[in-house]
Amino acid sequence: MAPEIETAEAAAEASLNSATILVVDDDRSNRESLSRRLIRRGYQVSTAEDGADALRQIERQKFDLVLLDVMMPGISGLDVLRKVRETTSATELPIIMATANDGSEDVVTALTLGANDYVTKPLDFSVVVARTRTQLLVKRSVEQVLMLERSLADRNAELESANAKLTDANRRTQHELETAARVQASLLPRHPPVVGKTRFAWAFEPCDALSGDFLNVLAIDEHHASFYVLDVSGHGVAASLLAVAAARLLSPSGRADSILVNADAGGVLQPATPSEVATRLSLQLPFDSATEQFLTLFYAVLDIRSNQLCYTSAGHPGAMRVSRAGAVEMLDGSGLPIGVGDGYDHCTVQLDRGDRILIYSDGVIEAMNERSELFGKERLMQTLQERPGVDLPECVNRVVRAVRDWQRSVPPKDDLSILAAECG
Repeated sequence: MAPEIETAEAAAEASLNSATILVVDDDRSNRESLSRRLIRRGYQVSTAEDGADALRQIERQKFDLVLLDVMMPGISGLDVLRKVRETTSATELPIIMATANDGSEDVVTALTLGANDYVTKPLDFSVVVARTRTQLLVKRSVEQVLMLERSLADRNAELESANAKLTDANRRTQHELETAARVQASLLPRHPPVVGKTRFAWAFEPCDALSGDFLNVLAIDEHHASFYVLDVSGHGVAASLLAVAAARLLSPSGRADSILVNADAGGVLQPATPSEVATRLSLQLPFDSATEQFLTLFYAVLDIRSNQLCYTSAGHPGAMRVSRAGAVEMLDGSGLPIGVGDGYDHCTVQLDRGDRILIYSDGVIEAMNERSELFGKERLMQTLQERPGVDLPECVNRVVRAVRDWQRSVPPKDDLSILAAECG
């Protein structure tokens, strides 16, 4: 990974917990209760007692997020939102509205005026924290893309200056998408990873410049490796940002607050079960009714000493187990997508040496040919049964070729992601 990308990621994560938040509510007890809880979470919190006070503070100080009450005397929350959006975009300053009725016309009006999200009163603080963190993650992801774009523009300024006047809006947009795609690609495994004697191989082919898929292999500790494939609904920038936000939450931090680990009584970090990881991720990335986005996830933890695999499928296609002899079976288990479900189960399976696990996104089995026929799970299983002795990267490449041969001249309509593991 390039040094400037690592630096940007570290800065974004460090700044998340020190983000500045403005709480606006005419009820003093509401303001103080919410601000105290946010401060305990590490945020820097200011308060405003009415709309006029909020506008003055926003003009004087740069905030990372505003929690804004809809109903206030004088200048209402909607009036404050309308005034702020005249000069500040939703990505520059996320605003979460607080309303007493989530079915009211105020919610529709707020989202139309540029609110990023809303919460209902009486406030559920866990929901407020989850939605606040989600909006801050999206804001930091956008800032990272823009920072990298500026860095690349500075490096190429001399070469681009001669053509600057000829660059039209379409080429600028394409350049921004390509920059964002490079950032996203940089987060993928750089080389076929090996954890202990377990080998991995993967394929990642977005159907557009930006992908709503993501995959990774993580060494949780010296005895456990985790690996996953996730798929965000939809395509484009919004899906990509949510995928990056989820990937960050699924990155090991070495701290006890990581969703990937639990701390025992002695403070030693142990791998969290896949069901715990899925549940925590769902709390961090709840379903957004405004964008109607959600994500599916297949997350697995492998004990490389015993080859015991523990996994959770949250709305994701079932993984395939391929024996050394070529027998193929689909692993059981499927829950609701992340953000939609409120609890997840995990399954455990004992693997043998030479067994392979193949996780994939629905861009594999839902690939269509000229007759609108799906590639399907049965055809995937047949592909895996053929020539079982080929090495792991070639096995993955054979699946990709089979899918593309099936599509022929039909362009891909979804991202294709495949992650395979082979037990040592």
